[in-house]
Amino acid sequence: MRFRQRAIVAVASVAMPATCAAANGAAGWIGFGILGWVVALGLWWAHRRAAALQQHLASASDTRLSEALHGSGLGLWSWNLGTRRVSWSSAERIAGSAGDHSMAEQHWRSQVVHRDDRAQVERALADHVEGRAPHYEAVYRARSADGSWVWIRAVGKLVERDANGRPLRITGTFRGIDRERQEAERQRIAEAVVEHMLEGVSITDTDFRFESVNPAFERVTGYSASELIGQPASMLNSLQHPPSVYVEMRRKLAERGSWSGELWQKQRSGADFLAQLQVSCVRNDLGQVSHYVAVMSDITDRKRAEHRLRFLAHYDTLTGLPNRAFVRQRLRQLLEGGPDRRVALLFLDLDRFKHINDSLGHKAGDELLRQAAKRLRLVVGDLDRVGRLGGDEFTALLIDVNQRDEIEHVAAEILDSFSGPLLVMGHEVAISPSIGIAVYPDDGRSLDELLQHADAAMYQAKAQGRNTYRFYSHSLAEDAHERTRLESALRRALDRNELSLVYQPKLSLRSGRISGVEALMRWHSGELGEISPARFIPIAEETGLIVAFGEWALRQSLSQFQRWQEQGLPVLRIAVNVSQVQMARPDFVDLVKHLIESHQLPAGVLEIELTESVLMADPDRAGKAVADLRALGVRVSIDDFGTGYSSLSYLRGLAIDAVKIDKSFVDGIENNVDDEVLTSTIVLMAHSLGLAVVAEGVESERQLTFLRGENCDEIQGYWLAKPMDPELCRSFIQSFEPPKRLVLPGARG
Repeated sequence: MRFRQRAIVAVASVAMPATCAAANGAAGWIGFGILGWVVALGLWWAHRRAAALQQHLASASDTRLSEALHGSGLGLWSWNLGTRRVSWSSAERIAGSAGDHSMAEQHWRSQVVHRDDRAQVERALADHVEGRAPHYEAVYRARSADGSWVWIRAVGKLVERDANGRPLRITGTFRGIDRERQEAERQRIAEAVVEHMLEGVSITDTDFRFESVNPAFERVTGYSASELIGQPASMLNSLQHPPSVYVEMRRKLAERGSWSGELWQKQRSGADFLAQLQVSCVRNDLGQVSHYVAVMSDITDRKRAEHRLRFLAHYDTLTGLPNRAFVRQRLRQLLEGGPDRRVALLFLDLDRFKHINDSLGHKAGDELLRQAAKRLRLVVGDLDRVGRLGGDEFTALLIDVNQRDEIEHVAAEILDSFSGPLLVMGHEVAISPSIGIAVYPDDGRSLDELLQHADAAMYQAKAQGRNTYRFYSHSLAEDAHERTRLESALRRALDRNELSLVYQPKLSLRSGRISGVEALMRWHSGELGEISPARFIPIAEETGLIVAFGEWALRQSLSQFQRWQEQGLPVLRIAVNVSQVQMARPDFVDLVKHLIESHQLPAGVLEIELTESVLMADPDRAGKAVADLRALGVRVSIDDFGTGYSSLSYLRGLAIDAVKIDKSFVDGIENNVDDEVLTSTIVLMAHSLGLAVVAEGVESERQLTFLRGENCDEIQGYWLAKPMDPELCRSFIQSFEPPKRLVLPGARG
């Protein structure tokens, strides 16, 4: 502008003399015309220079503005409400692409603004134009050059109105906020995670005063956030630690930048809790510590559970003695000392414990085991030298014993400690141990070998009368080897079709006719020959083979009954023995039901015989199984009754059908008054409870006469018939004629 004023003054000063001269003559008019052209030319030249300067200054200003906007990441936009066009300029690809853009408002809405965001863009414009908002602001998605959507934030203000005050133009800036939104989303998620964490999270300043806590921290400590904010973290310190512990923790935190460990802390209630704590430093942009973040979990219950699990893993919950796992671990450690260190392993089993447990009940049995454990520990001493392997089996370890008589002395002391009766639930109980002894390294150089040999010696002690001890010898090893051979052959018995069933008839003393048969299992091994059930049945139960054997016996029995029916045999009951292992299976009753239905037989033909030990091993499970069997129509009886000392009143609660008097009582009828009295009592009490009575093992006329006189319902034994194969049994039943002397008028059936 200054440059333009100077030009005008210069032209005026040149033109003034020429004007005066023109007044004196015609030549002046010509001069005046020339002068006008000169003035006009000067003015044009001055205007061009001024415009060029203004353009230069504007261009420089635009460049600086563009550079500033480029550096800040902002773009410019203008919305002309008169022409209905939207224009924008950006140095970076924020919306559309870098550079200048201008398009019709409608096209901009439909092509650039995301359809879900158009309404809010219109709303923001209307709010500002109509005076409801001091400025225009909208956050929306805009289409980029590659077709993707980017989030932008646009702000602006109305800058021009027409003569009537109508809005004409809004201008402003916009910038991409994708990164901000992502960061905000991450921040939101992080806050939500902390808010919902099960662990307590706290933030403290550099003086360890609380600035923020999450809900879990409030739950763990019992304090509300308002009670904690501004307070020192030391308010949670427990008296279980001396102050030096917390001082040392903070020292290590400052030194390492983090600290983790377990600390006792105090809740608002005053109760202490064990906390798993992890503390970390938070640093600012200058690398200085600005805050501390602590993550805390209450692990009190977990630690108690871990302690409990460790106890359960190594100690017997009933007696408090080390369990099988601990005994094996301890013994292994001792054997690692080498053969120069002699260790004696005493393997104890309580004699007749099963009978006492069955007769007095499991609570009494548990109490008996606890008292036995105390007596054993009093003799042996250190807790880590005694143990309970399970059931009524115990061990004792004697370390660094050099003489046999040292071991014998301890074994004798153990036997002597059991010489007096134990008072169990008001009952005086006499019990004794049988002890097997194996010495390392003489009787075995491995843990399993030593345990196996001590176990074999214990069984030898039982075989020689109980309440004694025996050392392992090589002859016992031969017996153990024989048992291993037997077990190995038994595992292949089913596959080799070596098992068979024989059937022993039962006689009703009421009708004098055959009332049923009992299926009995036999095994003829191709390797070992005929094996007594007394030998292979216990092994089958111990190994679990009895489950498969039992199912096979049920199938065979029902199939045989089906064939007998086809051959015209009268309807009888067929009894099958069931072991404790079978009865304990939850699917046993379903199996029985399936087999009866698959053979299309009435349930009443099947009788399940259980021993007292089966019922007493798990009374609740046995009671339910018996009830379910009875519901199917299956008859249930108790085999070998009297040997387990269970009560008839308990059996009444099981709702069984019959009891079978054990052969040992029947054998004593001829020459033992006590057995006669006991047998008479069983018959009388069973009848009073509505139970039928079967006497097994009847072999003589004298026994038969006595049982008839006592109104026994059925008999079974060699007097009537030995167990027979199916064909002989069928012939026997079909040809049997009831002797008239057997029929007891008025006797029970």
